[in-house]
Amino acid sequence: MTQFFVDFDLPETFSSEFVRLIPAQRRKVNELLNDGVILSYALSADRTKVWATINARSGQEVDAILEQLPLSPYMVATIHLLEFYNATGNGLPAISLN
Repeated sequence: MTQFFVDFDLPETFSSEFVRLIPAQRRKVNELLNDGVILSYALSADRTKVWATINARSGQEVDAILEQLPLSPYMVATIHLLEFYNATGNGLPAISLN
């Protein structure tokens, strides 16, 4: 798998349809996080940007993943291929099978 960084520009004003789709967006993002497809997802404090790191085989696969997000039609995405992606663990202790 290869990692891609996606930089989303949000609309200047949020329409009622955009706001209505936020819960569906969160559900889908959580599903993709749990599946290991999305590695990280963040919203800027001024609500103008969203950033995501995505595991995919190709840019076309990233496009297909982004199409699953309910808010994609309202956001402009710029996709960057990453050379590497480092992150700390989730803080949970390792499970011992002993």
